[in-house]
Amino acid sequence: MGYAECLARIDARDAMVRGWAWIDREAVGGAGPLAGLVLGVKDVIDVAGMPTTHGSLAYRDSIATADATCVARLRAAGAIVLGKTVTAEFATYHPGPTANPRNPAHTPGGSSSGSAAVVADGQADLALGTQTAGSVIRPASFCGTFAFKPSFGRYPLDGVLETAPSLDTVGLFARNPAILMVTDAVLSGDDAVPLAPAALRVGLCRSPAWDHADADMQAAFLDFAEALRTAGHSAVTRELPAPFRDLGAAQALIHRREAAMVMGHIRRDHAALISPAFAAMIDAGAAESEADYTAALALQQHCKALVPEVFDGVDLLLVPGAPGAAPAGLAATGDPAFQRIWTAIGAPCFGFPAAWRSDGLPLGLQVIGAPGHDRQMLSNIMAIAALAVPREN
Repeated sequence: MGYAECLARIDARDAMVRGWAWIDREAVGGAGPLAGLVLGVKDVIDVAGMPTTHGSLAYRDSIATADATCVARLRAAGAIVLGKTVTAEFATYHPGPTANPRNPAHTPGGSSSGSAAVVADGQADLALGTQTAGSVIRPASFCGTFAFKPSFGRYPLDGVLETAPSLDTVGLFARNPAILMVTDAVLSGDDAVPLAPAALRVGLCRSPAWDHADADMQAAFLDFAEALRTAGHSAVTRELPAPFRDLGAAQALIHRREAAMVMGHIRRDHAALISPAFAAMIDAGAAESEADYTAALALQQHCKALVPEVFDGVDLLLVPGAPGAAPAGLAATGDPAFQRIWTAIGAPCFGFPAAWRSDGLPLGLQVIGAPGHDRQMLSNIMAIAALAVPREN
């Protein structure tokens, strides 16, 4: 899409979708591999001259003086930095005003709500988000767009709000997977294009959260597995090692404990301007014992050590992207149960629309790659993406 087309779409739709926190209507791009692509940036990531409010009144007057490194790299590659997208408060769970572009009575997910919504709605080609629990893949599933969360540490984090240093990851939303491939090369400096096998070996991983999935999501998962087989790929059940059963709870403990460590000053200094939900998360994290935190970190490392076993004999894992379609209402952003363990082990994840309910809401799945093998995964997912079911606006 072109810059003028994106602005026209915003003019027509922003009053309903409300995905933008700030827009630069005089933005320009440059030459490079991302030339002409319109970029939105989650409002926890600095863009020079634009507000970085973190979705909070406490930072409503904060203006960034320099680009975050991830933004600087995309700008240097020619992207048009259109503006800042709405985030849940401090990239946690208290939502902003954004509605799901497929049905505004439903949540877009979070915390990268605006980034997912504007890309899904055709208001941008590409957007930056962050994921500490499930904040990229879940909103992609709810809004029906493509998304990529890379391996932990792959993209630079300076100029990005720190919320949990053991988990924080910058991620991407894009209108097609080819944009994800090019953007990953720009952000990582790794432009290899490995060959993908003609027939992928896909592990069908229900994950410990399978019971959270509703009947529609379970059916979408099983139907997509059959589509893989029909396309000539293998799709076999893959069970995770027993320690993974407790990893979701460990990730949640690490998240709230580290949030209290790095954002506790916000709780103390701006008590009148933060939500009860954010205050409760910080207080819960501060109350966690050092022993329990240390044990959660140890389990995280143990599960990372089991990654070779998890991927033995398979190229990718197929997993539900969320418990179901986007829940009704805008007061909450949904359950990150299907992202927690993959964020904890730092695995790359690709989210995509796999089916659509009769009411027009998407059902998104995700594929998981081995940590550190992002370029191979991105090559592999082109075959998966060919079976996806995107829908034009």
